Amino acid sequence: MSSILVVQEARRDGSARIFQETLAAGRKLAALTGLPLEAAAVGDPNANIFREITGAPPSAGHAIRHPLLAAYTADGYVLAFEQLIRQLEPRYVLFPHTYQARDFVPRLAARFGQVLIGDVTAIETGPTFERQLFQGRINAAYRHTSDGPCFVSIQNGAFRADEPSGGTMPISEFLPAIEPAQIRIQPSDPFRESAQTVDLGSAQRIVCVGRGIKTADNMPLVEALAGALDAELAASRPICDNGWLPMERQVGSSGQTVAPKLYLAIGISGAIQHLVGMKGSQCIVAVNKDADAPIFEVANYGIVGDLFEVVPALTEAVKAAK
Repeated sequence: MSSILVVQEARRDGSARIFQETLAAGRKLAALTGLPLEAAAVGDPNANIFREITGAPPSAGHAIRHPLLAAYTADGYVLAFEQLIRQLEPRYVLFPHTYQARDFVPRLAARFGQVLIGDVTAIETGPTFERQLFQGRINAAYRHTSDGPCFVSIQNGAFRADEPSGGTMPISEFLPAIEPAQIRIQPSDPFRESAQTVDLGSAQRIVCVGRGIKTADNMPLVEALAGALDAELAASRPICDNGWLPMERQVGSSGQTVAPKLYLAIGISGAIQHLVGMKGSQCIVAVNKDADAPIFEVANYGIVGDLFEVVPALTEAVKAAK
């Protein structure tokens, strides 16, 4: 077992950010273990999933092709990736923690007598894989000790995607042996999520508002700050539950997980359910009148004060700087 294999999920919209983050996790693991990094995906060797890889390119890419893989089925993907892994014999196999991975990877791992270490948020020396339990109240560390391959899925926003490098990698085709009778599931049309006005996971700047805003009439206050910063507006759960912002703008364990370069938490106390969704942000600025609010424990900068005084001043300062 001599490599780290990062599996990219082929999607109609190309290579999404979470898959680039999984590659970044693979590079971290490669630095800790000294193992080379490889990538694999179902699809054509010329597909965007291979061409749009950011950061230093893996040493090799593997395009898995078969007519029975044109539509996703757990049966087909388990069969295809089992054959690829047995041929390559990687030490670690990394997946983005998507609905698709959660569907077929546990079955794939079981084929090798292994389990899936799911929803990993950090990789440390050892290597050990950290994941959160009880909605982020506990961090647990796992270490793989068996002889078989180690299967890991990476949480959205846990690793920062690398910048494009412009490098290329050699790509080879892998043609698995799959018979129609082995596909026991008849795939239906792909699931289509409801149209969203914004993908908070891709935003570089976010202004997030909590119950400290008090009433819907005060929302223009934070909207003005978001506009001045060219930032997306988000909210904690109480705001969305009240209907002051749509649910697709909720950040937290029951909303979106984000990791922007700048995250402004306005009037948010910092309940663990909210912190789970945003603590991977590069720079966190918190505004809260309670000096003991938990949000200050994860903030890079904290402003203890009345948001109705602080936010207008911040907005004017940003406008003046621009």
